[in-house]
Amino acid sequence: MAKKWTNSLRKWMAFKMELPPDVVMDLPRVTIVGQLHIYIENHKGLLVFTDKELRLLLKQGQLLIKGHSFVIKTILPDELLLEGKIEEVHYLDE
Repeated sequence: MAKKWTNSLRKWMAFKMELPPDVVMDLPRVTIVGQLHIYIENHKGLLVFTDKELRLLLKQGQLLIKGHSFVIKTILPDELLLEGKIEEVHYLDE
């Protein structure tokens, strides 16, 4: 119940203060450039990486990216830039 109330309060604050929801609600920001690059901000850690799959932990669930020829170009504590042929992007519930 408290979690639901907190989420409602965050949404209201984002709206009233004209802040981006991803900042206030701790949501990931995913930017895809064609099928060649994907930039993910606000993730909670790398779970799986191969040349065909990337799985990141999010505050709620996971992000799964499938394709081939993957190379991590940049990795920081909460940012990641992936290069390769991106074929699928899925949000997975916990």
